[in-house]
Amino acid sequence: MSPSHRAAPSGARPTPVREPAWELPRSAIGLWVVESLISTAFVWLAIGAFLLFVPADAGDPLPLLRRLVPLAGAVYAVVALSIRPWFKHRVYRWEITNEAAYTRTGWLTQTWTLVPISRIQTVDVTRGVLQQMFGLATVAVLTASSQGTVRIWHLEQGVAQRVADDLARRAELVRDQAT
Repeated sequence: MSPSHRAAPSGARPTPVREPAWELPRSAIGLWVVESLISTAFVWLAIGAFLLFVPADAGDPLPLLRRLVPLAGAVYAVVALSIRPWFKHRVYRWEITNEAAYTRTGWLTQTWTLVPISRIQTVDVTRGVLQQMFGLATVAVLTASSQGTVRIWHLEQGVAQRVADDLARRAELVRDQAT
């Protein structure tokens, strides 16, 4: 989400877009490794089906593909299992301030998101099956923006609940002050 170019009300300083302060817990790495294991298994099932159903004596360029596809699968597995989880852990960050919730996500394409507290409509905590295995949860922040829901992924369950409660309380205070 790009920062707004509207002028701040007189006397108010605009909220700066900056690096969020908090990293995700290390257990998020384990969750990403398990997710990568699952996706790698599906990739290798597809490779196996390709090798099984495409005859070895088929015409060009299939013999070359029969050699390259397993190599591509091996490269995918190495990147998905040993590089991506660690890199994502270095990149994914979040922070809640008095003015906004900040997130930075992505590993190839990085996205910085700033959600002003005044734009928050609803805050939810969700826990997928794998997140439950690792004691993690996601805070979903529904805003009054066209971007829809912003998520702070893979926080420890207790932290996620405290963050959600704090954001909901802050948003309610802003709404009360506006009326």
